[in-house]
Amino acid sequence: MDIDTQVRHITKPGANLFRELGFAPSEAERFQAESRQQINDTQVLKEQLMGELSKWISDNHLKQADAAQILMVSRPRVSDVVNMKSSKFTIDTLVNMLSRIGKPVRLAIG
Repeated sequence: MDIDTQVRHITKPGANLFRELGFAPSEAERFQAESRQQINDTQVLKEQLMGELSKWISDNHLKQADAAQILMVSRPRVSDVVNMKSSKFTIDTLVNMLSRIGKPVRLAIG
């Protein structure tokens, strides 16, 4: 059995994927806007969580290696937090890290 791996279409950066999938133009625009909003909301939440972790590291005058040990992650992961590399983390991971330092996270929906 052969697996077909031929590339038949490449979506250009910035293109509306929903339009390319065949949705009506108005519906595609709505889906695109909703998608961008969800991505933005996730980004903001991650940045807030990372900001709390960075503040804790700074307030406690911790070296990244010491923070890594307490957070039970590698030192490069702490560097990623401090440098706000949010794409490298899930919200769950950041919530777990905050929990380990006694900062439980509560979500307010508004």
